[in-house]
Amino acid sequence: MEKQKQLILNGKLSRVMWQMSWPAVIAMVLYGLNNFLDGIFVGHLINNTALAAVGVTYPLAQFAQGFGTLIGTGMGAAISIWIGGDQQEKLHRSFGTVHFLTIIFSLIITLPCYVFADKLVYMMGGRGEILALGVDYFRATILGSFFWIYGLALNMIIRAEGRMKTAAWMIAIGLLVDVLLKPVFIEHFGWGVSGAAWATNISMIIYTFLGVWYYAGGKASFKTKFWSLSWDLSILKETFSLGMPGFVMMVMIVIQNIVVFNALANYGNDMDITFFTAVNRLYILLNTPLWGLMRALQPVTGMNYGAGQYTRSINSYRLFAITGLLILLPFWLLVMLHPVAVISIMIPGAIFSIQQLMDFRIYMSVLLVLPFIFMAMVWFPSIDHAKPATFISVLRQVVFYIPILIIAPKYFGVHSIYVASAAIDWIIFIIVIYAVRRSTRKLNMQVDV
Repeated sequence: MEKQKQLILNGKLSRVMWQMSWPAVIAMVLYGLNNFLDGIFVGHLINNTALAAVGVTYPLAQFAQGFGTLIGTGMGAAISIWIGGDQQEKLHRSFGTVHFLTIIFSLIITLPCYVFADKLVYMMGGRGEILALGVDYFRATILGSFFWIYGLALNMIIRAEGRMKTAAWMIAIGLLVDVLLKPVFIEHFGWGVSGAAWATNISMIIYTFLGVWYYAGGKASFKTKFWSLSWDLSILKETFSLGMPGFVMMVMIVIQNIVVFNALANYGNDMDITFFTAVNRLYILLNTPLWGLMRALQPVTGMNYGAGQYTRSINSYRLFAITGLLILLPFWLLVMLHPVAVISIMIPGAIFSIQQLMDFRIYMSVLLVLPFIFMAMVWFPSIDHAKPATFISVLRQVVFYIPILIIAPKYFGVHSIYVASAAIDWIIFIIVIYAVRRSTRKLNMQVDV
């Protein structure tokens, strides 16, 4: 770990970024493929209605991911700072709090969501057959919530150590299991949408056990008491402070999807829901390289900030954001030039209108600014300045997205969903750049002192 730490603190930033990022990018693309493959398998092996049901329901499952993200990003950012600052006592006590939060969050989410699954899917806009299939999918998914939370948190903490390759092969094994089991459960066993959910649950169980094997086997880069269950108030506060932006973002995404799918159900039809599901899943898949860069940026920024190297933390944000733009650019050109080919991967045999293709291009236009937004969301907590990230997440959803998406479809139809979504993210990009510049000035003042 000392060699890794010295590389992060003293190595050439472009070399640090390359060594940290490529396995993290691969890991997150593989993780994102779980969601995308659900759509492909369900769309091809069942039907478009089942794809719509999975699309309506999946955001609810993101609550479990949100809690895993809170623990993983919060504890991960803290561990990066503690490693940079050589705070061994906090590192030793960290996992008691991880286990405590995992159990509490699992209890909070599993039973209520299972019991009220029909009401929750209806709230998302599920009606008729979409509602029935959505409930089946959601109930199967939520039974695996403990492993979604714990597995995600452990893997994010591994990445926060800078062990990107280790995290990547763990995710790859989970994805391989998912891909192998999905067609067996859906078609051979005849489990339908529930089969897709159980394939993912089993992959998450394996994913979780690999994380346990890593930490319980003493393979971590720091000494910690893994088999412990406790809560430490100071560690809890730091975890919540640093992890809240990621959690708020996930919760706001769920709320955003509630608004969107209800608008589609009220002012559109089943095909509108299916189309949006396909477009949104492709959009999420294209975001996954950025998630990898975010995870790689976290330890680089956190350790350098913890070591008092503020200028290096600032330069890390700039380098990672520009690199993210360069990675996305060819994919952006592909989807803009060949929308029919890429959407047909999930909706086979469909004929798309000129308006749908225009909506698709408008929705995808924001890919060019997402690197700067996403890197900022992890950069702020990593410099122990989480408030701007939380504020921006709430601003995007509560102030902009929810009111506009409630009103616009009523007067301008479902097409306004795509236009409004893109416009909001372009505005958020401007706000993010302003907030980053303010934080940069403050850090530069600390350097001068």
